[in-house]
Amino acid sequence: MLLSPLKLVFSLALGLAALLLCAWILDWTFVFKVWPQGIERLRELLAHDLEHGVALAAQQGAGAGAITAPANALYSFVFEATGIHDMGTQFANGAALSIPDTVMRRSYVSHRESIEAAMVGTQLLGVRAAILARFAPLLLLLYTVGAADGFTQRAIRRACGGRESAGLYHRAKYLQVAVLGLGGVCLLLWPGPVRWELCVPLGAVLLGGLASVQWAYYKKHM
Repeated sequence: MLLSPLKLVFSLALGLAALLLCAWILDWTFVFKVWPQGIERLRELLAHDLEHGVALAAQQGAGAGAITAPANALYSFVFEATGIHDMGTQFANGAALSIPDTVMRRSYVSHRESIEAAMVGTQLLGVRAAILARFAPLLLLLYTVGAADGFTQRAIRRACGGRESAGLYHRAKYLQVAVLGLGGVCLLLWPGPVRWELCVPLGAVLLGGLASVQWAYYKKHM
């Protein structure tokens, strides 16, 4: 039992690392191979989503910190805690360095654009995660409505002797995981402006519909 929290923390850390790695690979591909503007396009996406997120937080009665704090925390965890940020600052000052530091500076400078793209991409991932979290009440609301509708249909079936379908129950359950997991990852990693007001409500409606199907075909006898 004591290992369960450790397993959860390890799983979350591993998932975050995998998400960051996917984001970096995608950003590097588009920055160096696809976008003519290069890293400036990535900065534009960050500015666009940050502006949108701050406006959304303001509509919900929260400050800009609700969006910037998670992004800054993620950046600090990845680059400041590891010393990469301070290393770049030190190398940019042009101060005299020891021989090992000189070698490190040459390596850093040769990969500067890739590191910079990873830094901007990490901030973008943090901003998008914060925006997605602002829609959590909507997702929870529509899931609750769908589940309530499903339980109502289940009660009618119990009274009328309707048919059961374990297949529909399990398909709806697994599709909910796909909608939340894959849908969330796609929104976080999408290499372009995200239409949050369209994508998230559509996903929430789909989630509510699947919840209704799942609980409507929940086993009849407890």
